[in-house]
Amino acid sequence: MVTIKEIAKAVGVSSATVSRVLNYDPALSISAAKRQAVIETAEALNYATPRNRARQSEALQQDGAQNGAGHSTSHQAGQLGHGEPSLLQRLAIVHFLEPSDEVADPYYVGVRLGIENRCRELKSDIVKVFHSDSMPDAALLADVSGVIVIGKHSDNEIAWLDKHCRHVVFADFVPPSDRFDCVHSDLVAATHKVLDTLDDLAYERIAFIGSYEHLNGETQRFGERRCKAYIDWQKARGTFDADLLVLGESCDSGQNLRLETGYELARQLLSRRPLPDIIVTANDNMAIGTYRAAREADLSIPDDVAIVSFNDIPVAQFLTPPLSTVKIHGEHIGETAVNLLLERLGGRAYAKMVTIPTETIWRGSCRTPEAL
Repeated sequence: MVTIKEIAKAVGVSSATVSRVLNYDPALSISAAKRQAVIETAEALNYATPRNRARQSEALQQDGAQNGAGHSTSHQAGQLGHGEPSLLQRLAIVHFLEPSDEVADPYYVGVRLGIENRCRELKSDIVKVFHSDSMPDAALLADVSGVIVIGKHSDNEIAWLDKHCRHVVFADFVPPSDRFDCVHSDLVAATHKVLDTLDDLAYERIAFIGSYEHLNGETQRFGERRCKAYIDWQKARGTFDADLLVLGESCDSGQNLRLETGYELARQLLSRRPLPDIIVTANDNMAIGTYRAAREADLSIPDDVAIVSFNDIPVAQFLTPPLSTVKIHGEHIGETAVNLLLERLGGRAYAKMVTIPTETIWRGSCRTPEAL
């Protein structure tokens, strides 16, 4: 397990600063670049083997110094290596989040780092295009071998990318057309697996905190995959209770599964009686907000209310108690997206969908299967 001390040493800040960054302390005064370095290094060290940690943290510090966290438009990374060029000399990353939104959700930092680390191994250049109100200048994609698209994009955005680039791979999103390569994790199966385990652990009143799905200019109140899986699971058992489901209505174009949203929704849920036995949150950011709401309500975790979540971002292991969460391997999703692009460049003529398995990391925020 990576430690706060290791992160602090790699970035060159105090352990207290790392702790406050990872816990999203709003009172902390720190530069955007330094905050990004902490988040990226925490994610990289949590993923890397001990042998590779020093090399990856050094590279991340260099990238953070070059890129910063304040670019909301396209920018180009420098040469990532030396030697003979591979089939993939240059690719573009098109991200559905703006840089500030990405840093707020380390899971997506992990996806991007997976892409960048694989490109570093291949000695490939990268162009980074972050979300904006309009699609980027087509000239940015003119000389790239392919595009890796992170996160959900509208049909119009997909059509634009398809028109301007021959090879498009989607990471952490399954596009509506099966003509495209994509890599993702099955969140429906992961949700059902967690709920089955919670049922085995004798949790009865299982609540869910999440958000609406917003895509193609439409809002689907129960369309988000984890939310829909929760509802289907409860209804199949005849145990669905609308009072145990609270959803955020925010439908901005970025990430709406935020800490602040989780906090507000948890306050609503925890004001109701009887209390839920356990709360499933759609991601770890929302779980952090739920922790805060529970403490404000003078509730003990897990004795009064238990919590389980998704993503396993670095802060999950440092919460008190540590958070049980479904680990979605964002780095592997990123790496696999690059490999899919390489296969296309190598001549594969058919589309491929790759599913990266998840695993649940059981910690102290709820009962664990080992107790059965």
